[in-house]
Amino acid sequence: QVQLVESGGGLVQAGGSLRLSCAASRRTFSSNAMAWFRQAPGKERDFVAAISWNGASTVYTNSVKGRFTISRDNAKNTVYLQMNSLKPEDTAVYYCAARISPRAAMTENMDYWGKGTLVTVSS
Repeated sequence: QVQLVESGGGLVQAGGSLRLSCAASRRTFSSNAMAWFRQAPGKERDFVAAISWNGASTVYTNSVKGRFTISRDNAKNTVYLQMNSLKPEDTAVYYCAARISPRAAMTENMDYWGKGTLVTVSS
């Protein structure tokens, strides 16, 4: 079992930045691909970004390319999402997720999920 705890959400003005963190409980975190998803009010959950077990490979949805960066620190069992140039449409609950597979992929087929952290971008 892997426990994932997100942090770093909050209220920010459009054009601002936030960095989300996701701390994993499992010692084998370093072998898992990780990802971020988001769910805006009244909408389905969407893929945002994923990173391979060693950080060498990343995948982003088109709407965040060039603005968001996913990274990880395996020594700290933590994955990050740096969000720059935020827009009101980025407002959502952001979820961290882990795959048993080491490969990054744009997929909802994740094995473990966090409870989410709310990001609100004001115009």
